Amino acid sequence: MSTVTLDLIKTKQAELNAMIARFEATKSVQDLFPITFGAPQLNEGERWVGTIISAGGKKEHVILLPGEKDDINWKDATEWAASIGGQLPDRVESALLYSCMKDEFKEEAYWTCETHTGNAEWAYQNTSYKTSELRARAVRKALCTTTKTTKGVSDAIHAHRR
Repeated sequence: MSTVTLDLIKTKQAELNAMIARFEATKSVQDLFPITFGAPQLNEGERWVGTIISAGGKKEHVILLPGEKDDINWKDATEWAASIGGQLPDRVESALLYSCMKDEFKEEAYWTCETHTGNAEWAYQNTSYKTSELRARAVRKALCTTTKTTKGVSDAIHAHRR
């Protein structure tokens, strides 16, 4: 057994202080996202994509519905999405889908629900005539309820990355 000296105690205290400083300097997910939300209720075949918080503070879960259509025009794609309880994703949701769920999509163009502001005959994917035949996926949205605690965001982020 080694002898405890004042110098040894001071050395160990300095090491501990350095560890505490490093720990305090590290931002946690909870510090960055100080909200929690409950997981949405999913139906069979649905996949939770993520949660979008709008500039106005509206919080919505984005849920990818099962099924896909190919060689479909914009009007028919919109009607198909509604028939299965969803809608075509908007451009923000499409970016989230592409970022988080590439494995759910083919390397082809997919419709969004947004029409081009300058020409109502065009809709967004990269701007195509609404009569073009592209692919379609549908999403549904579910409102989030949030609290001031932090555990849920961290859990959701970690679960989503698995």
